[in-house]
Amino acid sequence: MPAFDEYQSPQLPGPEGLGSGAIGAASGVPRGSIEAPASGPESRCTLDEPVMETIMRDLRSIGTKLKYVMLPRARADKAHGLKKWDLWGPLFLCLALGIMLSMQAENSEQAGLAFALVFIIVWVGSGIVTLNALLLRGQISFFQSVCVLGYCIFPLVIAAFCSLLMQIIWLKVIFVVVGFTWSTGASVGFMSELVPEDRKALGVYPVWLFYVSIAWMILIA
Repeated sequence: MPAFDEYQSPQLPGPEGLGSGAIGAASGVPRGSIEAPASGPESRCTLDEPVMETIMRDLRSIGTKLKYVMLPRARADKAHGLKKWDLWGPLFLCLALGIMLSMQAENSEQAGLAFALVFIIVWVGSGIVTLNALLLRGQISFFQSVCVLGYCIFPLVIAAFCSLLMQIIWLKVIFVVVGFTWSTGASVGFMSELVPEDRKALGVYPVWLFYVSIAWMILIA
């Protein structure tokens, strides 16, 4: 019978047999780490922060934007703070204005109509003003413009509140005129910077009409 060679099983090298070739082959193996990332304040996502911290951060942001509207000295930076837009402040101001005007209505039907008109004029009007600025090749985003126009109704909201407390017609006129002038000055200073120089009048005029309509609603409430 033919003789078969004896089978030799492969032998793994012992510790002393590991040469530079084995080390070089092992060094080419991909390596990584599964350690958890550092949990510092910079790396933490805002979704993981406490609810109260989120609310306070948003309130501070709203307060900064209202400071720009109310203080002329804060406008020296061309409304840099308002460029970080949000819609929480305009929503609260719109709700406050609608509630105050509806409280001065004679019946519930007129109260609902006044509340709805405030929302229509503020949001649709700001959208039209923004669209006009974009058509004039203004360097502004849609929500940024709505944010600026919404925050700048704050003086008119104060005028409506004062008019609600003191039901005197000549005081009401003074409050509305001062609030209108303040709101227009705050918004025009920002919008005029974003529209080309030769089209500033076309960009500012709709802003003026926007605040005139809101001031007229407060005056006849």
